[in-house]
Amino acid sequence: MTASKQDRFDLVIFDCDGVLVDSERIANRVFARVLEEECGLRLSLEQMFSYFVGHSQAQCLAIIEEMTGAPPPPGLGGRYRNEINRELAESVVAVNGIEAVLAAIDTPYCVASGGSHEKMQTTLGKTGLIKYFGGKLFSVSEVARAKPFPDVYLHAARSMGVDNPEKCLVIEDSPVGVSGAVAAQMAVFGYSELMSADKLLAAGAHLTFDRMDELPGEILRYTRV
Repeated sequence: MTASKQDRFDLVIFDCDGVLVDSERIANRVFARVLEEECGLRLSLEQMFSYFVGHSQAQCLAIIEEMTGAPPPPGLGGRYRNEINRELAESVVAVNGIEAVLAAIDTPYCVASGGSHEKMQTTLGKTGLIKYFGGKLFSVSEVARAKPFPDVYLHAARSMGVDNPEKCLVIEDSPVGVSGAVAAQMAVFGYSELMSADKLLAAGAHLTFDRMDELPGEILRYTRV
């Protein structure tokens, strides 16, 4: 079964990194430097986005092992987490237009992130967006399986009191996240400001948009009979 158009959604579920906060460029630039210094891997920002965006830290480490043919160096995970969080705490900004979008959407909303609660507190705190999401932050650390499995989306919906996944709309910016939302039988819009729209559509996004201020209008058009 696939998510069907609704007269209206009961819940909008936002990914965090790349959707609410402009963190992906920062995180992947730092991660690329760490990988070159620790593993000898020289990857462009485009390659970093292709390989790693949307994956959990554990999944990223598994990808590195597959690339190099050897387990990642001891301490790589800790350095990855600490350096990225430090840089985000200093430099991250909100995605352009997101506060106006949150004000314009009259549907309840929450966050379902592939990152940790610590990371969300860092990025949403630095950008001032944390005030919109009190008690509405959900992380893959709370569920058995990370994206692209549907666990975190279903957990977020249940926690917000929505039992029917087809009444949920997910906003994602990675093919991994889109695949998870589709697996949850939710509608999903792909935010393509940084990620290829074709990749998001291939993962199952119902539509894509590349400017965050377009989102309220896209929701209205999608749900209009």
